[in-house]
Amino acid sequence: MPHYLGIDVGTSAVKALIVDAQQRPVAEADIPLEVSRPRNLWSEQGPESWWQAIQAAIGQLRTQAPAVFADVRGIGLSGQMHGAVLLDAHDKPLRPAILWNDGRSFQEADDLKSQHPDLSRLMGVIPMPGFTAPKLLWLARHEPEAFRNLRKVLLPKDYIRLKLTGSCVTDMSDAAGTWWLDEAARDWSDEALSATGLERAQMPDLVEGSAPSGTLRPEIAAEWGMRSDVVVAGGAGDAAAGAVGLGAIEDGSAFISLGTSGQLFVTTRHFSPAPEALVHSFCHAIPDRWFQMAAMLNGASCLAWAAGLLNADIATLLRQTEDAYRAPTSLLFLPYLAGERTPHNDPYARGVFFGLSPQTQQADLIQAVLEGVAFTFADAKACLEQAGTQLSYAGLIGGGSRSAFWARILANVLNIPLVRYQGSDKGPAFGAARLARLAATGEPPEAVCSPPAVLETIEPEPGLVEAYGPRIEDFRRLYRALRPEFRHAFAGGD
Repeated sequence: MPHYLGIDVGTSAVKALIVDAQQRPVAEADIPLEVSRPRNLWSEQGPESWWQAIQAAIGQLRTQAPAVFADVRGIGLSGQMHGAVLLDAHDKPLRPAILWNDGRSFQEADDLKSQHPDLSRLMGVIPMPGFTAPKLLWLARHEPEAFRNLRKVLLPKDYIRLKLTGSCVTDMSDAAGTWWLDEAARDWSDEALSATGLERAQMPDLVEGSAPSGTLRPEIAAEWGMRSDVVVAGGAGDAAAGAVGLGAIEDGSAFISLGTSGQLFVTTRHFSPAPEALVHSFCHAIPDRWFQMAAMLNGASCLAWAAGLLNADIATLLRQTEDAYRAPTSLLFLPYLAGERTPHNDPYARGVFFGLSPQTQQADLIQAVLEGVAFTFADAKACLEQAGTQLSYAGLIGGGSRSAFWARILANVLNIPLVRYQGSDKGPAFGAARLARLAATGEPPEAVCSPPAVLETIEPEPGLVEAYGPRIEDFRRLYRALRPEFRHAFAGGD
């Protein structure tokens, strides 16, 4: 029986998952990663740390299911989007990778926006500091020697592909997040590349996410004990891979991804740019599909951060908070620990607890964190509505989807039903495994990418919907009041 391997190169972990022909998970591994923040607004990882984590994950999979592992026919790759992996002429990294939640290139993003105003509609969104293109302008200005020695720019998952296949290739959905891809044409934009001092020769080749991008190098296949004909699929950026895993491949399919970051994602049959709403309009991982997405930099990572501060187990905190929950808390939490993209495009924003008193309890803090992240999704929904997209429901995936309590808060804040699926916490790794199968078999996406079984549908509760309405406005007003203070405190600092 054939099996397929999905690998997700995330920010906080590498996740690997093997599924069988019935798409049932049969082995999985999760290897944590560390992020380096050497200066204010910076966020970096060493590309070799991803490869080391993947080697560790492969070791675990082989131990769990050796016969299954030896029968893998295809590998799909997913990964954190927008990161800049900068390689020299020998395919060696010139410096640590600059990640999606790095805000150092804010000025360069502003320069691209003002100097090339017509490109934003072609690229599907205005330039933002998290994207790859502004990072390269920053590199040219601040690390010119590295820029001169640059041979290739890769995205994080595609550095792993280079290790696996020896080829520099990316897929359309991950390329979409660079601000170099002509989204309608599904091709690199020479004008956008020129705006950052680059040319096509420095870009990876482009394939669809469901198409083969190469085969496993013989020495890797021998080292890992795999077949000699394992196909490596184009794969996807993590948002599009999550959509493939959830079966969100048809027009109007919508979901919330509640992982380290957060996304509100809607599939479209046509390229529908809305840069004025700060909505990302990007190529999907399968042919002839696009998506609109509101992207937030802070998702379930906020809960992990709070649990770390309190030195408490997340499951215990959620249970205690749910037991005490009656209505919206009087506290407000701005969850902008790493800045924010949609709807503020503000790398200087930071986290804030507002309204603390001697009566504040631990459960109040955790509820405020859950609600603060939910309020950012209310902002995201408003941006999509401004772009002309109305939501009647949404699926829920990512690590945060494990909490039915958080899903209840989200349903009431957004005032739409939310659907939790079986295995939805597998997220992008499961979508990557599906893309591996499509690349290996040539099946149509519709035959493979069906929605998983529904675990439960959480309906909004009218009384809580009404109670949350004014709290959302309080949340927005607090950010507006603090925006100039964020810039004053952080701009120009180290």
